[in-house]
Amino acid sequence: MEQPDQRTEGAGPFTTRLTWQPPGGGTAVWESRPARRRGIVAVRPPGAVGARQVSADGTALARLRRLNAVAATAFIIGGALFAAGAAVAQFGSGDATTCASIYFAGGLFFNTGGYLSLLQVVNAPRHVPGGEGGLVARRWRWWSYEPMRVDWLSAFVLFAGTLVFAVDLLDSFLQGLTTQQINRLIWAPDVIGCVLFLISGHLAFVEICHGRPCIRQRNLGWWIVAVNQLGSVLFMVSALAAYTRPATGSLINADIANWGTLTGALCFSAGGILQHYERP
Repeated sequence: MEQPDQRTEGAGPFTTRLTWQPPGGGTAVWESRPARRRGIVAVRPPGAVGARQVSADGTALARLRRLNAVAATAFIIGGALFAAGAAVAQFGSGDATTCASIYFAGGLFFNTGGYLSLLQVVNAPRHVPGGEGGLVARRWRWWSYEPMRVDWLSAFVLFAGTLVFAVDLLDSFLQGLTTQQINRLIWAPDVIGCVLFLISGHLAFVEICHGRPCIRQRNLGWWIVAVNQLGSVLFMVSALAAYTRPATGSLINADIANWGTLTGALCFSAGGILQHYERP
């Protein structure tokens, strides 16, 4: 239940920022993304002009650094492999099996990055409501179910998207498929995965913008979300262009499909590079 001196911000059922007066006076502000990514809460002591950052304990911060580093690296490598697969397909430097193998390897790294992103949320330090503004580390967990947290829902949908892409990538090794089978087994999972990526990115914007449209040019987290969402849009463009026409058996536009995948994948690699710097 909300305290009389506590202000809650967010969208719908999601809380993304809390502002309250600690027992000792002053103001404390918890924001979802800085707390879970960097392990910090902003606290302004009584009479102070500016706020100071209060960090979680060393164990929690070390955990956040490790998870962030591995997740970011997984997205960098996954994006690079997807870009390489698209380049092979576009410039004809390999056969279909070679492209499928490169994409599949990239998909494994995306699966890893997606799950580690979920672990970052599950094991992030939590704030103490109404307290002095500290963050408390919880015991390590491999899974949780917290759909009322926008950060959890965004990470879960992202991970689900990587798993759906895995179905598409596995099916791409199948030979002798009809046009209808290609669209059902390969194209449809591709589109569903792209939709899930877009939903995840939207939820990430809800978290960082507290439910309102915003542009935060000096906020690294905002840039990471924006670059990744651009990658998701390009993946969707690629997927739509990769639909196989039943009448001709050819793609709507192979060039757009390949270039959309290549540029979208590079966006995810760039997002991974930026993510390395959003750490405690």
